[in-house]
Amino acid sequence: MSFARAVRSCLANYATFRGRAPRTEFWFFALFFLLGSLLAAAIDRALFGTPVIAGTATGERRDGPVEFLFGLALLVPMLAAGWRRMHDTGRSGLSLFYPLIVMVGIATFAGLLGGFAPLARGDFAALFAGGATIVIGIALIVLFLSPLVVIWWLASPSEPGPNAHGPNPHEVTS
Repeated sequence: MSFARAVRSCLANYATFRGRAPRTEFWFFALFFLLGSLLAAAIDRALFGTPVIAGTATGERRDGPVEFLFGLALLVPMLAAGWRRMHDTGRSGLSLFYPLIVMVGIATFAGLLGGFAPLARGDFAALFAGGATIVIGIALIVLFLSPLVVIWWLASPSEPGPNAHGPNPHEVTS
């Protein structure tokens, strides 16, 4: 699949979360998203200058309007392409959200463990007292590894033959 065909396919299936997407379709669309974001950022800098959050000493950068609108417009097709890619590897599309699920789990555990007041104050030392250090430490390792596992799944080969999500896109004639 060519770069242009992959981008057209993902945009044509804008919000299609059923079916399968081959590796090339997903990764070419991810490349298009990255290049488009860089171009939109360059346009923002040319039109509006370097955006700075007011009142910060570090001068943190945030997205300009063109970059924000580009990312917002392609958020759904990027999620749909990733969802279909997970289907192509024989997994549920929800597997795409494993890192988010881990983050919510850690925040919930930390909140229940020490209460949400220390988290709101930024007093993380209160959460790491006693045996909670071991549990939260292991959870943070899982949090670090979960995006890598998702990237591994997105980069893995297609499941041969048809699966519960449809026929193999490599075996279907166009």
